[in-house]
Amino acid sequence: MGSPNAVAAYASRLHAALGSSHHVASPLGAWLVLALAAPAATGAERSALEEALGSPAEEAAARASALLANPHPLVAAAAAVWARDRTPASDAWIDALGPAVERGPIPSPSEADAWARDHTHGLIDRFPLTLDPRTVLVLASALGTDVSWTVPFGTAPAAALGDTAWTVSTVLRAPDGHDVRIVADAEAGDVAVHTAQAEPVEGWSDGLRVVSVIGAPDVAPAAVLAAAHRAALSGVRAYSLFDLPLGDGHSWTLTEEQAPVRSESGRAEAYDAVLPAWTASSDHDLLADAGLGFDAAGTAVARLFGSALDVAARQVARAEYTRVGFRAAAVTAMAWMTSAPPPPRPGVLRTATVRFGRPYAVVAVARQPEGPWHGLPVFSAWVADATEAS
Repeated sequence: MGSPNAVAAYASRLHAALGSSHHVASPLGAWLVLALAAPAATGAERSALEEALGSPAEEAAARASALLANPHPLVAAAAAVWARDRTPASDAWIDALGPAVERGPIPSPSEADAWARDHTHGLIDRFPLTLDPRTVLVLASALGTDVSWTVPFGTAPAAALGDTAWTVSTVLRAPDGHDVRIVADAEAGDVAVHTAQAEPVEGWSDGLRVVSVIGAPDVAPAAVLAAAHRAALSGVRAYSLFDLPLGDGHSWTLTEEQAPVRSESGRAEAYDAVLPAWTASSDHDLLADAGLGFDAAGTAVARLFGSALDVAARQVARAEYTRVGFRAAAVTAMAWMTSAPPPPRPGVLRTATVRFGRPYAVVAVARQPEGPWHGLPVFSAWVADATEAS
């Protein structure tokens, strides 16, 4: 069955396609749509989808159904399939999707926008695709979280960052209770890791953790993101600060002084971490890279209708990392249409090149011991922009 590692592997694939500009995405949201589409595929399309999903098609679909049927208390999750002009083949596939997947006719654009808002705590107010009378089928997922930190950040002047290109005056300072460490990652080398824990709901001791990881300047973003996923799953080895040289590392400075300590060894360790508040809003074309699997899914599902259909697939995502908490949401949608879609409308693409120290990775991982959500990277980001930590 599709595992946290399978979704983390898809996250690496997704972020490699998205590049190193400032962005946020939901690997799980995209994976859910592919998993629901996968049982419709045969032949080459099925092989491509199974490679992207990291598991056999039927197992991935079963995992998706289990996640939707047993939602995490800190992550709103929904999926829908909307159709017209159905065929016996499409009916068989839709009927097998499981009861947690909403079904119905093609909604109006305003109804689709409302669906996105309702299932993302209002963070996503527009559906990723424009639905019109040409639309035959839509398959969509929505994920959202809005949590407070168990221990909020403090603030510090941006000068605490040292040499930085961020044009902000105030940043976040990690309080006692946040986990900070320097670890050795097998792929990215030595990295610094900060973890903030979301305030749990009643009956849950560990619900959502948000992990920020910064690597050396010459380490590729994809490698740092992969390291963040491993760190989120506790798959890394932390150094003792006494095993590292004094002075400057690529993202830290180690000093030593005489001070009273309580340990029998006469040695103690302490961490201080500063990082920016940040926001990100992204709109991703999921057909831009065939390795993401959406090309194969589009072809496979189109065959169920017995005619050539045009396909569109996009994900919109938004996240806010602040002094008091973390909000993030994403809607992933595929649509099959009877004619070519209208040309893209003019828009605005914001690409951040500034650095906090340098760009770093963030992963929000669901925690549900013994449950289907445990270890899943729900949201992840490559942070390359900052906002005031007011």
